[in-house]
This record gives sequence, C-alpha cells and structure tokens, in this order.
Amino acid sequence: MDPVLIGEMLAALMFFGVIGFLLLGFPVAFTLAGVSLLFGLVGMSFGVFDPSNFGSLPNRYIGFMTNEVLVAVPLFIFMGVMLERSQIAEQLLMTMGKLFGNLRGGLGISVVLVGAMLAASTGVVGATVVTMGLISLPAMLRAGYDPRLATGAICASGTLGQIIPPSTVLIFMGDMLSGINSQVQMQKGNFAPVPVSVGDLFAGALLPGLMLVLLYLAYIIFKAVTDPASCPATPVAPDEKKNLGREVLVALVPPMLLILAVLGSILGGIATPTEAASVGAVGAMILAALRWRLSFEVLKSTVMSTATITSMVFVILLGASVFSVVFRMMGGDNLVHEFLSNLPGGRLMAVALVMVIMFFLGFILDTFEIIFIVIPITAPVLLMMDVDPIWLGVLVGVNLQTSFLTPPFGFALFYLRGVAPADMPTSAIYRGIMPFVALQILAIAVLFAFPQIVTWLPKVIAN
Repeated sequence: MDPVLIGEMLAALMFFGVIGFLLLGFPVAFTLAGVSLLFGLVGMSFGVFDPSNFGSLPNRYIGFMTNEVLVAVPLFIFMGVMLERSQIAEQLLMTMGKLFGNLRGGLGISVVLVGAMLAASTGVVGATVVTMGLISLPAMLRAGYDPRLATGAICASGTLGQIIPPSTVLIFMGDMLSGINSQVQMQKGNFAPVPVSVGDLFAGALLPGLMLVLLYLAYIIFKAVTDPASCPATPVAPDEKKNLGREVLVALVPPMLLILAVLGSILGGIATPTEAASVGAVGAMILAALRWRLSFEVLKSTVMSTATITSMVFVILLGASVFSVVFRMMGGDNLVHEFLSNLPGGRLMAVALVMVIMFFLGFILDTFEIIFIVIPITAPVLLMMDVDPIWLGVLVGVNLQTSFLTPPFGFALFYLRGVAPADMPTSAIYRGIMPFVALQILAIAVLFAFPQIVTWLPKVIAN
C-alpha cells in the first residue's frame, strides 16, 4: 500500500482516536500527547513517521515559555480573579438590578449588561457565571422569572468573556494565526506580509461582541413584550432610590476606567496586550484595596487560582503540540488541504464546513482544546485560500463561545448547576440556553455574510 495513503489514514484515525478517548473521560492534555505518541509508534512501524520529528518539541515548548504575547494570559486571568474577589460583580449586579428593576425584564437586562462589563474587565467565564448565579438567580426566581429565561440569560451573559476583549482565547488565537499567516504568506511569495496581532483580533471582536449583547437584550425585551409573566418587573422601594445615582457611579466608574485603560491602550497602539495586561492586574489590585478587600489571603488565593487556570491551559497546549507534530508529519495536513480545497463553493464553503465541525466539537470539547487541535490543522489551508485571518479568528471565537453552553459538556451549565437551587431541574437549565445558542448561530451567520463587521475597525485603527 502507498506509504502516503497509510500516513493519511493513520492521521485521520488519530484525530478520531483522540475524540474517542476524551469521551471516555481521560484528561485532555495527556490524551492528546499519549494518543499521538501511540500513533507515532504505529507510524514508525509502517515507515511513515520519523521519530526525529519529536526533536522539534523542546524548541516549541521553549518558544511558548519565552513568548511575550502569551505572558498576557496569566496577567489577564489574575486581573479577572482579583476583580471577582473584590466583589465588583456583586455590586454591579445589585446596582443594575435597582436601576432597571421597575421595567419588565429589568433583571434580565441587568444580567446581560453586567455580563458584558465583566467580560470586558475580567474575561473569566467560571467566576462570572458563578457570581451571577449566586446573586442574580435567587433574585430573579423570587421575582417570578421563568427559570429557563433566568438560567439562559446568566449562562449566555457569563460566556461573553470568550469574545469581548480582553479574551484569553483571542490571545492564543492571535498568536497562532500570526505565525501561521506569516508562513502562508512566505509560501505564496510574499516576504513582507502585513502582520496579524492580538490587538487586531481584539479590535475585530469588539463590534461582534457588542452585537451579541444587543441580540441578548433584544430577546429579553421580546420576552417582556410577548410573555410578561416570564420576566415581571421588580419595583424598587422609594428609600432605595434616594442614593441610586451615587451607587451607580460608584459601581460603574471604577470598572469602566479599568476597561478604558486596558482596551484603550491596546486599540490605540499605546501598549501591547502584555503591557496592558500588567496595567490591568495592578489596577485590579488597586480597586480591591479601595474596597478594603486586598489582603494577604485574597492575594494568595488569587495567585493560586491564576496558577491553576494558567497551568491547565498551557498543559493542554503542550499536549496539542505533540498531536500537531505527529498529525502533520504523517500527512494529515495534506489530507485536510486536499479535502477543503476540493469542496464545491470554494473558500466560503471551506470556512463554513470548518465552522460546522467546530460547533459540533463544542458539544464534547472545551474551547482551548478545540483551537489547539483544529486551528493548526485547518488555518493554514484557509489562509492559503485567501481567507482574512482576523475574520477567521473572530468567527472561531464567536463559534466556540457556544461550547460553554451546549450540553452535555457545556462548562457554563455545570458552573450554574453547582450554585442553582437543588429543586431546579437540570433540564430547565438546558432548555434555557437553547434560545441564546440560536442567537449565537444567528450572529455567526451575520458575521459570515458581512465580514466588514469584523474587518472595519482593525482597518480604521491601522490607518
């Protein structure tokens, strides 16, 4: 049998083997590395894989550790965890609840707006969903909200941190697409390509993130008009209105200033994402100190949580590197290239198919697992077909936001299930997120049809 065909068959089997072992419950990072090593040995026995290819792994790992862009990841995670410890989310939710309480759907609107602000200032999905679940869900249920609408709004709003900058997913994706785009452009004979940066992805994701917020708000307003019983008003007592203006300023101004300092410096070209992340981390500690929440214990728990989350993500990245080496060297990238290039409909059909595959992988895999596996395999082919890297990165980001919401392994659902009342059925949470998943699919379709929504702002900033 043709060695090339054997290698491509083994590469395809390895991909499905990884998915199978993950479904059995094995740890992601070790599954990626272990299955890849196993198939590497099988490839060696058939003479289609050279073990010297593993020699590139140490250089890759050192590259990850010395990559200045990726230093922004633990800094942004630290910022998010510190802001969660300083109870900014709690104050925002309570204040917004008073501000919009007199309106039908007011609490739902408050949850979406606070979710958007926390996404732009923390980006930590788990902390956001848990905080809003602990504070808003009991208030919404007491007010008579439909449990499905309440849980859906909380889960969906909590995942906005995956697409609204500063998003750790966009940082990894920007770094990966930057390298892939440079290699592709050199293969095409362009030795001075326009670089793709994390800042470009942040700029490209800003309008799509706001569009998702508006879609969520529109759905809650639609429910308030068509089904008032599902989201009744919660009138605020007159004595609580006396200092409401001051409470709004105190709750809103500090996080808004931090958002402007971090995102404004990145989009304005004043600072790199890593430099802005360091400003955000220091700013988060200052806000915690101003609220008398900064102590040695808070700092210790924040550092430990940051180290845990960062280690989890980077260990997955190291395992995905082994997978990438074995998959590519056995001819898997050629298999993907031939398949996508020969699709009817050209590059748009290729992008659409990749989006569909990623969407369904989101049912069983985490966001980081998907981008570390799929992006190195598919992005070189798509960029070779002249797909805009910024548009591709933002499309993937919006698409994979659904991976936190789709059962059976949607992490936002698990986070909320952990803090929801014991008498609330899990099925109510699953049914509640369905309209919001549909809204995200609608957003993907809009971005697919109108790429200018993504590419306009980066071009304006570049000029």
